[in-house]
Amino acid sequence: MIIYGINPVLEALRAGRVKELRVGERGGGRLTEVLALAREHDVSVRRVPVEALEHDSQRGVHQGVVADVEDAQSYSIEDLVRGAAGTPLLVVLDGIEDPHNLGAILRTADAAGVDGVVRQTRRSAALAGAAAKASAGAVAHVRIAEVVNIARALDELKEAGIWTVGLAADAGTCYDAIDFTVPSAIVLGGEGPGLRRLVRERCDFLATIPMRGHVNSLNVSVAAGVTLFEAVRQRNVKASGSAMPRVR
Repeated sequence: MIIYGINPVLEALRAGRVKELRVGERGGGRLTEVLALAREHDVSVRRVPVEALEHDSQRGVHQGVVADVEDAQSYSIEDLVRGAAGTPLLVVLDGIEDPHNLGAILRTADAAGVDGVVRQTRRSAALAGAAAKASAGAVAHVRIAEVVNIARALDELKEAGIWTVGLAADAGTCYDAIDFTVPSAIVLGGEGPGLRRLVRERCDFLATIPMRGHVNSLNVSVAAGVTLFEAVRQRNVKASGSAMPRVR
């Protein structure tokens, strides 16, 4: 898998996943930090012309560095649930095909302390390249379970005691009325079509983010951020001992 850009490469180095670095013939700036970390981890470095970097990154914003990295460790849904640091908080992606959205969601998931992301092996953006760049390196840290069928994955989550909450513009419940202090998975639909019918039907709850302007929806990565940090807020309030009445 190929990634590019300073932050993605730095985080992949810290995670011990980089096999080889290729950097431009002119270094300097934050590339010095990348090279120092590569030496620390005994990663081979090759100086190459900028044209080679342009080719490998498919003309993405490589910032003078491209890396070959090992594929991410494979996780199961059970792994994600059992490995949760506390009350599980997961994200389920139902057909996110834009790599920039995928990367932004992974970045937010990492920032919110999510215990893992579930996504489908097909009809999904690749984790390398643009997605890794947009994630600012979070792709090296977020645990991801790849599944064949999202609807069946929701059934498996329910069997594990996880409440599934799908985001849908036409839902009757506001997202902040949902109790996210219990084991929860936030389910996000693809750009445009949203949640597919079978996935929508499998969700325990459907929630909406009210729109107060002229447009009727948010970008899926923004919706992920709004909802995830509402979950974080609720959990922080609960941890502080404040009363938070919620109806399930």
